[in-house]
This record gives sequence, C-alpha cells and structure tokens, in this order.
Amino acid sequence: MRTAPLDGVKVLEAATLFAGPLAATFLGDFGANVTKIEHPARPDAARTHGASKDGVGLWFKTLGRNKRIATLDLSRGRDVFVDLVRTQDVLVENFRPGTLERWGLGPDVLLAANPRLVIARVTAFGQVGPWSNRPGFGSLAEAMSGFAAVTGEPDGPPTLPPFGLADGITALATAYAVMVALRERDGSGAGQVIDMAIIEPILMMLGGGITAYQQTGYVQPRLGNRSSNNAPRNVYKTADGRWVAVSTSSQSIAERVVTLVGRADLVAQPWFATGRERAQHADELDDAVGSWIAERPLDEVMAEFEKAEAAVGPVHDIRGIMTDPQYAALNTIVAVDDDELGGPVQMQNVLFRLSESPGSIRWAGRPHGANTDEVLAEIGVSPEQLAALRAAGVV
Repeated sequence: MRTAPLDGVKVLEAATLFAGPLAATFLGDFGANVTKIEHPARPDAARTHGASKDGVGLWFKTLGRNKRIATLDLSRGRDVFVDLVRTQDVLVENFRPGTLERWGLGPDVLLAANPRLVIARVTAFGQVGPWSNRPGFGSLAEAMSGFAAVTGEPDGPPTLPPFGLADGITALATAYAVMVALRERDGSGAGQVIDMAIIEPILMMLGGGITAYQQTGYVQPRLGNRSSNNAPRNVYKTADGRWVAVSTSSQSIAERVVTLVGRADLVAQPWFATGRERAQHADELDDAVGSWIAERPLDEVMAEFEKAEAAVGPVHDIRGIMTDPQYAALNTIVAVDDDELGGPVQMQNVLFRLSESPGSIRWAGRPHGANTDEVLAEIGVSPEQLAALRAAGVV
C-alpha cells in the first residue's frame, strides 16, 4: 500500500458547524494530518446537531473523523495559535470577516509567521461587499442562490432542503481550492488566501440559469419533481406503496421507458424528439408511466426496467440505504470502532475510490479536547505552561 496521497500535509481547522469542518474532513480522509481547534468553553455546535446517544453527538462522529481535537481560545491564546500556524500547511477558518484581524491574527500576521501557509476563509457572504459582515448559514445560501425558488411544487412555497446542501457543496469546493493552492505553492513556494463564500458554489451547481436569463429573459419556475429539460421525469408510487424515481435525460432512455409501459406510439409523435418538447407533454407521459408503475410492486418494476435497460431507482429512506445491494458492493457504508460509544459506529465511507492510494477512516470524531496536550506539546508548550493555560481557561 502506498502512502496516503495527502500524507504529510498539515491542516489546522479553526471552524465550526459544517462547510469548513467538512472540507477538512475530506482532506483528512486522504491522509492529511488535521488538527481541529475548538473553544475550551464553547465546543463546535455541530456536536449537538442531529441525533445523540448517551449525550454523544452522532453526526460529529462523521464530521470529526480523522482529526485530532484540541482546545484553544484564539482571542486570548494568540501567541500559541501563531506558533501552531508556523507548523501547518493549511488553515481552514470560518470566523466572520474582521474577527481574526481584531485578535491580531489576520492573514498578514499568519503569512508573516508562515509564508507557505494556505488560508481558506469560509464565510456566508465572502470577505468583501455590503453583506460580508452579516451572520449567515447555508440556509441563506440555498435561498439567495435561487435553489429554494425552483424547489417545491408549482403551487407551493419555495423549499429549503432538510440538510446542509449549500454547506456540503461549499466543503467540496473548499477542499478543491485548497488542493489548487497547494499545487500552485509547489511552484511558487508561497501560500495564499482563499476567499470562499457559501452563497457561490451552490449557484454554480444550479446550471445555466444566469446565461438563459441574460440571453432570453427565462426564469425557471418551480416544477415539483418534474424537469423543464426532459420527461418523463418524476417519482411514481408502486402497487405496494413504495416510490421509484424515473429519469429520461437521454432520448434512447425515454423511448425505452414509454415502450416498456405500453405506449410505444408516443415515440412517433413530433414532440417526442427532444427533452424540452417532451417536458411540455409531462401530464400525458406521467399518466402513462405512473399508471403502469401503480399496477406493479416495487420488485417487479425494478426488474422490468432493468430488463428494458431503462433508468429507475428506488426512493430510499435511511433503512433502504442501509440494505441497498449497490451501496453494499461499493462499500459506501463502513463501521469504525469508537471507544466513546463503546463499539463500532457506521458512517459514510470516503468520497471516492483510488486504485493505488485509497483514502481511509482511521478513527471517528473524538471528544472535546481529546488531543490538546499532545498538540501543544508538539510546539514546545511545557506541562507547566499547559497547566497555566488551562487554569486561565485559554485551553
């Protein structure tokens, strides 16, 4: 087995909740040495989000995996933080703009201490502009980006996702930006600052709406589970009360679906030739596909679609995900031993598979302050100094 791809890359995470911490998780999954810094009296609020067991936040077991956990009050432990930064390759932080500068820890100070440092600044609205100093979370990005406006039923309100979608997309973008900056540093030898605004990556994922509006004035409406680009495309209920999703993004798949459900005659219709035109006849296509599926149980629907080489997928809740054979074949869900929970804890595996240097989950999220002594000892903090810092509430 080769060394992990990011082995030797040191990442300092001074971030809370989701976008910044998840970006550091992605780096840690492929070997980066990630140290998460939490406030000694106010742990990351992510520890209390979602379900818990015996007072232990379960989501943090995934979000905090592959990270050493140390505590430090940056506002009072400035010199300690600067010493930590001297040893790092990357800093991921998500304080509101101006906060680090107010503590004497702005990029100018940090880059003077470590000119090779890559600083990823993750905020709701970015480092500049009229909204830069406002508080914000991913939900606001989902609203401002246009995502909520196009999500939901046509006669219903704009709809926000029930999970951190904008944060997750931003985390991926941040990890990518960090890798680009490290690659550039390989040539220049110098670090730099990444300005990542959570409102931007999700906007990129929404496709060509900006160009379409600028060129034609088109504003995408809410269509529920339908699409303005192809049909049939919806979720349909089976005879045994389950749901399946059908997609026909390619012409050949659309032809196979309507042929399977006994409406091969539709293929000859002039409007069937393009996805955009088919979308204008979604009522007729949904009726054909939906009525056929409604007469059959899930297993039969899945088998018949597979035989016809047409695209279909079950609408899973978490129970279906845990038993799905495709996820099992991909090893998408893994069990990680965890002392705090007294046994294995299951979670999503690393994001992708590398044939020669795969990532790994070496441990689940650890308790608050679990590695403070070890981390500070590495920068020369003596036991006596550590005791004084702890007595003062700095760590």
